Parts: sequence; C-alpha cells; structure tokens
Amino acid sequence: MGVMRRTDRQQDETFARYLFTECEYALLCTVDPAGDPYCVPISPVLAGDRFYFHSATVGTKLDNIANHPNVSLACVGKTKLLPERFSTDYESAIAYGEAQLVEDPLEKRRALMLISDKYAASNIAAAPAYIEASLHEVAVVRIMVREFTAKARISKEKV
Repeated sequence: MGVMRRTDRQQDETFARYLFTECEYALLCTVDPAGDPYCVPISPVLAGDRFYFHSATVGTKLDNIANHPNVSLACVGKTKLLPERFSTDYESAIAYGEAQLVEDPLEKRRALMLISDKYAASNIAAAPAYIEASLHEVAVVRIMVREFTAKARISKEKV
C-alpha cells in the first residue's frame, strides 16, 4: 500500500490486530465490475492471518468478491472529540487481503463457531445446533490478510 503520511501516529501490526479483535464491526471495501467502490459493515472475526465473516448467500459484496477478490477492512477503536482543538483522538486500523467464499463445510462450521464465540458468547452452548440448522442458508467469507496498517492519535495533555 502507500506510505503513511503521519508516521508519528503509525501503530504496529499488534495494535491493528488488537483493534480488529475488539471491534464490533468493520467496514468491508470491495470494487464492483465497473470499478466503483462498495463499502458495507460486517461482523468479522480474526483468526491468525484470516478474517471470517458471514453473509447472505447472494448479494453485491459476494458478487464483487467473485469478480475482484482484493478487499480492505477498516475499523475504528476508541474516539474522543476534542472540539476545543478542532480535533479528535482516535484509534483505527486497516487490513488488506484477498477474499474468497469458504466452500469446505468443516472450515465453514469452524468459522461460524469463531463468529458465535465473539458475538454470542453468552449463548455459545446453543451455537452448534443453530449453525447446523442454518448452514445451507449462510455464506462464510475468508479474507487472507496481506498487510495491516494502524494509526492512533492520543492526546497526552489535558483539554
């Protein structure tokens, strides 16, 4: 990708992974066949160098991924408005990678369990039965990560 302009705010891959692990949602950015951008919120889970997210079995994001698998994900961590300075403290991360529909039923089940563990931990005992009942009605996408970038601006002085 490009060179980060504000290298004083640049964070490492560990920071980026942390933000993606903690975020409730991220924005998936794809490109349609005409070259136009398409961005949609998803609920991702990070497992090693892979993201997984679930989806309907048809739709624009899946069409775009089938046509052009290079994607990016963006998430925002903590933010704090600083109106007195016309600024914002923030944490953000971007991941770049290649997306592909998960076809293997075992990998699909594992991914759905990871998603369930992140987003429905309090009901995890019911997850296997729910996954089995809906397996044919849901798509799972895997994103193999090529690169992470992250930035943060955290004020040291009091406002």
